Amino acid sequence: MTNHTPSEAVEPADRYAVIGHPVEHSQSPYIHAEFARETQQHLTYERLLAPLDAFAATVRAFIESGARGANVTVPFKLEAHALADHLTERAQAAGAVNTLVFDARGITGDNTDGVGLVRDIEGPLGVSLAGRRVLVLGAGGASRGALLPLIGAGPSLLFVANRTAARADELVARFSEAARNAGVSLAGGGWGAIPTDFDVIVNATAGSLQGDVPPLPPGVYASGALAYDMMYGAHPTVFMTHASAHGAAKVADGLGMLVEQAAEAFAVWRGVRPSSAATQAVRAALRARLVAKG
Repeated sequence: MTNHTPSEAVEPADRYAVIGHPVEHSQSPYIHAEFARETQQHLTYERLLAPLDAFAATVRAFIESGARGANVTVPFKLEAHALADHLTERAQAAGAVNTLVFDARGITGDNTDGVGLVRDIEGPLGVSLAGRRVLVLGAGGASRGALLPLIGAGPSLLFVANRTAARADELVARFSEAARNAGVSLAGGGWGAIPTDFDVIVNATAGSLQGDVPPLPPGVYASGALAYDMMYGAHPTVFMTHASAHGAAKVADGLGMLVEQAAEAFAVWRGVRPSSAATQAVRAALRARLVAKG
């Protein structure tokens, strides 16, 4: 008779997911699986397709299954903001939530998009924002989510430009106190009010999806300027191509922002941050996937 040694009990993996509609295109399961492997975290991460009229019910059912957190993608970031019992400062500032934490306190909403942007610019792209002149194009949700982290990076000037000047003015008013406390000059206006000589220009509009580029004045790019498009794809975006032809020394798309915001969410959930080597490896793998798809 053979004696069998009882195997040690294995703790169930903590559950996470990305919730959206659609969601099948999301690269988040791959990203977080790689982060978990690198940091030796025991978790699972899946895609959850939420009906357009049942986001809250989908989240609550996921919580009841024992889930610890979730990422939220379009079109539910505003609903996630409304659903949360608690909001972090950056989620309050953004007015939208892309990261949920489930614990004894209830549902906490966070927003890691802006931090992801800043980390990508100052990390892999090697451009310090401190003391620089920064132009943000667009005054929608993407811009709003980025402003507090951008202010925290300490640029000398942060200018928000938008087709409708009033919307840019609203954002400036909303973040004026934070900018004043950080010693950052914050201003805004319509396309025609854009000054010149910016070190970093961030396109937070969806223009690249339609092949549109905001009208920028001659001389908008300072020497050595970075042009950054939050959109990304297999090929350089229309904005990136236009920027290269009109004075930008360096261009980048938002793929790095995607990876860095995921790393920030992972750190919020797990208390450990993926290494820069891990984020760079994931970025390279995602870039290869995009190119392979054409």
